[in-house]
Amino acid sequence: MQYLISVIHDQAGLATPDEHAAIDVFNDGLQAEGHWVFAGGLASPGTATVIDNRGGEAMVTDGPFLESKEYLAGFWIIEAADLDVALKLAAEGSKACNRKVEVRPFL
Repeated sequence: MQYLISVIHDQAGLATPDEHAAIDVFNDGLQAEGHWVFAGGLASPGTATVIDNRGGEAMVTDGPFLESKEYLAGFWIIEAADLDVALKLAAEGSKACNRKVEVRPFL
């Protein structure tokens, strides 16, 4: 089963060199253990563009969808046998990146 591990950040700065190194080690472990599917870091919320095309014409707005202290800073998509394994991996990822994470299964 695949899970999304979202990295939640609440600071202005990005990851430190030590955090980047720990994330690289974590990523290498995911790959070696067959859990790796995909991962990525995201630019700051100020770089976002929101598009709403539910009406007759698409509305394009600069900036994030929500103004919030916390924002999505990156993510991992992992393969895990069950939720317990996903939560264990998420705890390791949280420690590596020094951020809170959220775990959600794909349907």
